Amino acid sequence: MSYPIDLSGRVAMVTGASSGLGAQFARTLARAGAGVVLAARRVERLKTLRAEIEAAGGDAHVVTLDVTDPDSIKAAVAHAETEMGTLDILVNNSGVSTTQRLVDVTPEDYDHVMDTNARGAFFVAQEVARRMIARSRGAAPGTFTGGRIVNIASTAGLRVLSQIGVYCMSKAAVIHMTRAMALEWGRFGINVNAICPGYIDTEINHHHWQTESGQKLINALPRKRVGQPQDLDAVLMMLCANESHFVNGAIVSADDGFSV
Repeated sequence: MSYPIDLSGRVAMVTGASSGLGAQFARTLARAGAGVVLAARRVERLKTLRAEIEAAGGDAHVVTLDVTDPDSIKAAVAHAETEMGTLDILVNNSGVSTTQRLVDVTPEDYDHVMDTNARGAFFVAQEVARRMIARSRGAAPGTFTGGRIVNIASTAGLRVLSQIGVYCMSKAAVIHMTRAMALEWGRFGINVNAICPGYIDTEINHHHWQTESGQKLINALPRKRVGQPQDLDAVLMMLCANESHFVNGAIVSADDGFSV
């Protein structure tokens, strides 16, 4: 017996969609039938991804988004809804990191990570949630199908890792932010959950796994392997599905057992 997840008629916005996990999340949602809004600063990359999705029969639109700029957030969400319709799903994925010891972190380093990973993620979710709440309040009884916000945290938010301490702090904030949003917004039919990926092979870190330090890290992992972006497809689809209305405030580790 099969159990397909059909997102036809739903509109999803994916931040940080120009590469890596964000691009994979967008492809996955489009394959499930959702119209996808691709949001990031690197617009040319988004256009390439849009062409790929459309060639596969999907529907995608590109918006420019800088999550560190509140005006950019408001403009991007408004543009997305003008072009694609009201947003049903947000995959809150934008993130950055630095590699350094805590004693070497400058105020600029700290702000760079926190402004994107914590502050930016908060205000993107807030802008989308305001619109979802307005729809919920204005809907006839039983007609609002609910919203889904999926914050992309990290196993680093659950387990401190060396030399990326500020990143760990920012993702721990995303985890607690998810719980706070789930508590406040659940009454409006909005489900807010978080995925905590482990080490995933993407274009940003692909070269690292071939180095001596990368191989040493792989050998320290529970099953001595790193994941692929598509390894997160199933958990993403579960949290975005219409049927997941009873899952709210969940922090889902997808790290091959690393945080156990």
